[in-house]
Amino acid sequence: MDNNSEENMISENEDVKNEVIDESNANVSDESSENNSNDSLKSESDKELEQLKNEVALYKDKYIRLIAEFENFKKRTIKEKIEFSKRAGEDIYLTLLPVLDDFERAMKSINSASDVNALKEGVNLIYSKFKSTLEAQGLKEIDSIGTPFNTDLHEAITNIETPDEDMKGKVVDELEKGYFLNDKIIRYAKVVVGK
Repeated sequence: MDNNSEENMISENEDVKNEVIDESNANVSDESSENNSNDSLKSESDKELEQLKNEVALYKDKYIRLIAEFENFKKRTIKEKIEFSKRAGEDIYLTLLPVLDDFERAMKSINSASDVNALKEGVNLIYSKFKSTLEAQGLKEIDSIGTPFNTDLHEAITNIETPDEDMKGKVVDELEKGYFLNDKIIRYAKVVVGK
């Protein structure tokens, strides 16, 4: 080979060698700057992670407190319902007590009563007072006699033959009255239906 070509090759090799060294130096400086930026990113992400952990702890605490508050609410509501159901009939009993007093006075006077008409009148007064007291509490009788039989209001005990054609399918007699309490049926009327 020629000296010139050998020198050219050596010079090319040195050029390539210099380029590789320059690149590796550049890579080392890039890596060190990346390491520095990675360290700063790590510290920022650590701060964010710590902040997120604090937020999670805060929300967890709020959640636990909310559950405890709700459980207390449920217990308090159940207790109030029990108290309400215990006292629900108190008003009705208080309105019925005067009628009971009247009955007791009537029972005492039955043995010493000489006038039967006065006794009947007293019992009728007590009955009227009792009925008006119940009506004031929302109790209302179901009118049945002469009305068409209605399974929503009546309970048929028996059917009887009626001479009157108009009474077929209607209530002929009432064995036990039915009642509404505030527009809700609490007892069906027990009736005899004509056929």
